Amino acid sequence: MSRAPDRRATASLFVQVLMLVGVSLITAQAISIFLLFNLPPPVPDFYRFSEIAEALQGRPGDLIERRDLQYRVTRIPPEGQSTADSMVWARDQLAEDLSVAQSDLVIAKTYRLPISDRRVFRIVRDRMERAGGEGQEDRFLVAPFEIAMKRPDGQWAVVHPERSLGLNVWQQRVLLWFLLSALVMAPIAWMFARRLSKPFRLFAEAAERLGRDPDSPPLEIAGSAEISVAVRAFNQMQERLRRYVQDRTAMVGAIAHDLRTPLTRLRFRIENAPEDQRAKMAADIDQMEAMVAATLGFVRDATKPGQRTRLELASLVESVCDEMAETGAAIEVERAEKVVIEGDPIALRRLVTNLVENAVKFGDRARARVIIEGRTVVIEIEDEGPGIPIEDMERIFEPFYRREPSRSRGTGGIGLGLAVVRSIARSHGGDVTMINRPGGGLTARVLLPA
Repeated sequence: MSRAPDRRATASLFVQVLMLVGVSLITAQAISIFLLFNLPPPVPDFYRFSEIAEALQGRPGDLIERRDLQYRVTRIPPEGQSTADSMVWARDQLAEDLSVAQSDLVIAKTYRLPISDRRVFRIVRDRMERAGGEGQEDRFLVAPFEIAMKRPDGQWAVVHPERSLGLNVWQQRVLLWFLLSALVMAPIAWMFARRLSKPFRLFAEAAERLGRDPDSPPLEIAGSAEISVAVRAFNQMQERLRRYVQDRTAMVGAIAHDLRTPLTRLRFRIENAPEDQRAKMAADIDQMEAMVAATLGFVRDATKPGQRTRLELASLVESVCDEMAETGAAIEVERAEKVVIEGDPIALRRLVTNLVENAVKFGDRARARVIIEGRTVVIEIEDEGPGIPIEDMERIFEPFYRREPSRSRGTGGIGLGLAVVRSIARSHGGDVTMINRPGGGLTARVLLPA
């Protein structure tokens, strides 16, 4: 197993996230400051005293230049009976223009124009001069406001600017700042997010490869300090798992190999055994030698996995079934659409062969199909046998376990077939299960990633 190249770690995740937040804030503030100093100031919605006076006198029509002043009549003035101290000058001026007592006029909900902003004041003054208000540049009110005048019948006439459902100038300005900031920061945020999420995606892919093949190449150590530590730990874990599997597999293989010597001695010694016991002892030795040979084959296949290639699974299943049907076995196969996966052709052929042989041996006949369920490819092998009790559904996959206790070669081998099937399926990132069919018989389902 090759060692992953060790690259110098970049800044930590904390630093990178902090940089992203800092760059976002600085960029947003820079855009706001640029727009603030370069765009013209928003002009507030203002109304001349003459317009307000005409509206309070209830003379809307051609004489009113501003038609967005709303007029209503109430029994009490808005916001109580008093005028704010800052608006006493406006109330007195309007009372004089309307020839009413100051106590009969109330100005509420007012907003005084910030005259300190000379640009705004100059724009308002120029507009009023163009409208014929020369010399009256201070005689106006800025929305929002409500002005109430007591009528001769005791009720109050209330005038206020029409409340718009749209965005005002300041809201439009803030929305513009937000959109520009988002447009500028979106590519930067996308690059940062992609850079930060890439190591986690590589981790997920490496974990999936490790589940399929312990000998998969190690991860390349690159990224932030935290990612480098995690990658190094992952590679060490993968190496320990690989050594653990190799050591245990080698140990089983060595035991199975060493058993051949005492079995050979026993075969010579039974020649001196009584005639009536010699045949039974020879049968036991034959069975033990078959178990040893099967174990060695199982270990050899586990320690030397075949080359993974792109293969068409449905054709492989059909080929196995057709070859076995030529020998006289009762096998049916459903033709399926082509399904291409990555796997070991020899191992998958052995998987299908073991399942079909079991179906024919214990269920008289077999039916095979390949179906697709989402991102999973399923191989189903059905038989017409008696099925398996629920409590034995998992035990049948244990090595050398057989429900038929005689272990006769004529009734089912030595019990490694299904263990090999599950080992192959899991080495490809899948699994195998057995399901009793309601109408009788058993279905073997092999799930493989597409």
